[in-house]
This record gives sequence, structure tokens and C-alpha cells, in this order.
Amino acid sequence: MRAIPLSYVMRNLWVRRVTTALTAGGMALVVFVFATVLMMSEGINETMVATGQLDNVIVLRKGAGTEINSAITRDQAAAIEALPAVATDSLGRKRVSREVVVLNNLPKRDGGEMSNVMVRGTNAVGMSLRPQVRLVRGRMFRPGTSEVIVGSGIARGFASMEIGHTLHFAGRDWLVVGHFDAQRSGFDSELWADSEQVMQAFRRAVYSTLLYRLSYPGAFDASRQAMAADPRLQMDAKLEQRFYAEQSESMSRFIKLLGLSLSVIFSIGAIVGAMITMFAAVASRIGEIGTLRALGFRKEAVLIAFLGESLGLALVGGLVGLGGASLMQMVNISTVNYQTFSEIAFRFRFTPAVATQTMAFALLMGFLGGFVPAWRAARLSIIECLRQA
Repeated sequence: MRAIPLSYVMRNLWVRRVTTALTAGGMALVVFVFATVLMMSEGINETMVATGQLDNVIVLRKGAGTEINSAITRDQAAAIEALPAVATDSLGRKRVSREVVVLNNLPKRDGGEMSNVMVRGTNAVGMSLRPQVRLVRGRMFRPGTSEVIVGSGIARGFASMEIGHTLHFAGRDWLVVGHFDAQRSGFDSELWADSEQVMQAFRRAVYSTLLYRLSYPGAFDASRQAMAADPRLQMDAKLEQRFYAEQSESMSRFIKLLGLSLSVIFSIGAIVGAMITMFAAVASRIGEIGTLRALGFRKEAVLIAFLGESLGLALVGGLVGLGGASLMQMVNISTVNYQTFSEIAFRFRFTPAVATQTMAFALLMGFLGGFVPAWRAARLSIIECLRQA
């Protein structure tokens, strides 16, 4: 079977360049929405997974699910600290951070509307257990004082977060003394203060979580077994990175479901547009089709040629839409974490997987929109074509 030259397909797209541009533009908009949804999901996953460390373990009350819902007494914390699987520093001190996590309502920078912010009571050990977190301005809060340091996401999005400003919540004033950067992890959307001061201010008698470093690789299973064997410790222990990955799953799933549903609805319009364009191309080129058949090109060659034009439209629309979506990487946005009901800042993340899935989606639209018109063109007989020419 002789194939119709690719130059013929490209020439027809160029001859109908206005129609080509309009149809490809419609596809590009759908592709842009599709790619943006995937990038948003990837960005949330990146933010949450980057929050955890592979050799850190987070301990919560059994069945708590989130840090906010958890409760660990001081006696339970002491028992966990005594486990052999907990690492020690050069001075023999346990590398454990007793932390309390609460929600607080603060005004946003633009408009002044209120939004939930996660306040984490921690300490110097907690800072050292998270190497991705580093102070970029100011200093660390002093133990025993009402001082806070602010994540970069909170500093951008909320009012009065500059160093030296005072925040009022939980019945007292808190002085902002530093800004920290957590390399786009979830900690960027938190306020940190001394754990004992947070517990006093929010009238909490128990901790929310314990975070500790494993003493050696493979110690995680041993520590879980030791907790299970102690009747005082009705606790769940998880590797920190796995814990935060699980936190992102439901939110990522919801965004994908909503966004992809919209993309499918919009794609129906794009497919219909491509189909109308290709039917119009077939109707205006019946004589040309007859000539091709008379020159010896078979039905399959005609079908492939017209289907190639539709796929070419989809390719152009896909590349334009994907290019527009890639620019979204420069945008930082925030949304509500449905696990904790606090605000979390993240960015759109463009990956090879996103590009591949997006272009496959665009070409699928082109195939569905072009197959029926291409089949119609291939079914026309030579005599019928020449008679209507």
C-alpha cells in the first residue's frame, strides 16, 4: 500500500490555517486544564512527601489519623523515649522532639479574610530532625518565651508576619523573630514556637506527636514491636515520609477527580469541533479524494491521511496547551488541607509524566474527532468522487 506523503497532510493544514488555528486553540484550552490539574496533584504530592524524612518516625495516638487529633501523655512520651530504637546525639541525649500541633485563625495578607494556620510547638531537637528546614531571616525562638518563627508560605500569604511584628492569639502576644524555608515542604505553611509555651497558651495537657530519629537502619520494626508489647502505649508509629504521603492522598485524589471530570466534559466540545472541521475538509475535497484514488492510493492510505490531519491538529493544540501549562510553575498557590483543615501552600509541578499523559490525552482527542470523518473519506468510491467534483 502506497502512503500519501506527509507533506500533503501538512500542506492541507496550512491551507486551512484559520480553521486549523481555531480548532487547535479549542484543544489547547482543554489540554491546558488537563495538564494544570495533573501539575497541581503532583505539586501537592511533592509538598507533602518532601515534608518527611526517611529515617524519622512519627508517633500518634492509635486511630488519630492526623497530628491535630492525636494525644500523647508525658508518661507515654517518656516511655517512648526510652526505647532502644531511638537515636542519641554525641552527648548521649535522645533525639526526640515532643510536639504539640494546633489550629489557629489568622488574617490573610490580601483582603484580611481569616484562614486556619497550623501552629507547631517544637524545640531545637525538632529543628535538627528536619534538615530541610533552615532559618533564612532573623533567629530561632528562645525556649520559654512567646516567640514564633514563620514558614515562607505563611510569610507570603498572611498579614503581620514580618520580623518584629506581634501576633495575638491564644490569649497572648507572640513576637515574630524569624522566617524559615522548608524547601517547598508542608512546614512552609506553619508557625513554630516553643512546645511548652504553646501547650500553656492553648491549655493543652498532652502532646500531639513525638518525632524521633532511628538509631540504626531497620530499627523501625523493632520500635513498633516494642510499642505494641507495652500496654501503656496505644500508639501508631509511622515513618515520617510515609505519614505525610498518606496525608496528601485524599486531597490529591479529590483534585484529580474534579479536574479530570471537567477536562472530560470540555474535551467533548473539542472532539466535536475537530470532527466538524474534518467533515468540512472531506466535503470540500471530494474531487481531490477521487483523484488520489484514481492515482492508485487505496482506501487505507486516504483514511490514514485524513486521520493524520486530525492528529496534527491535536499535536499543535497539545503543544500549545502544554506550553501554557508549564508557565504555571512560576505560580505559588494555597489550598485547604482536607485532613487538617489548615491552609497549605504549594506550586504546580511539571514532570515528564505530566507531559506524556497530557500529549496522550491530546492525541486521543484528535483520534476520536478525526476517525469518523477519515472513515467517511476512505469509503467514498472513485466514481462518486469524480461525479461530485
